[in-house]
Amino acid sequence: MTAMSTESAWDVHEAVDFPRGYHVEITDGKIIMTPQGLTQMKVIFKAARQIEDQLAERGDYISDVMVDFPSSLYGYAPDLAVVAPGAELNGRGRYEWHDLEAVLEVVSKSNQDNDFVKKLALYAECGIPVYVVIDPSTAICTLHSSPQGGRYEASEPVPFGEDLVLALDGRTIVVKTDGFPRD
Repeated sequence: MTAMSTESAWDVHEAVDFPRGYHVEITDGKIIMTPQGLTQMKVIFKAARQIEDQLAERGDYISDVMVDFPSSLYGYAPDLAVVAPGAELNGRGRYEWHDLEAVLEVVSKSNQDNDFVKKLALYAECGIPVYVVIDPSTAICTLHSSPQGGRYEASEPVPFGEDLVLALDGRTIVVKTDGFPRD
């Protein structure tokens, strides 16, 4: 999918002052700015509170924060990501792909191709252990795990109302989805 490199797509745009209130990512070398939808925001906040309560100083989480991926064409700022215990910011002041234990992306109608195809491939290629696509329009979370050879070996649908179980290294985080709003 991508040419893996040590260069970050964010480096190319280091001098750009992105406007506040927009979710900014780089896909296929293009800057994509989208306003956060109300449903997306509510899902992210509900999930973030639950994750934060369970981390108890064993890792951290980030939301809409630039992460350095090993590609000059893809720069993502995951909706929500669990950062591994002991991970440190790099010289650019960012986490790197290998610091992430789980990524949760909340789909909007305008970026379905990114979340279901491009991010799925990049996150698997980078070996991110857990990738969850949360789709408020279908009320289903799709839990991808066991990255091998650039793809996720396991994929499990978790309907809203059921617990989303994130099996991380040495611990498990459970996100209750019954309160997630639907589109």
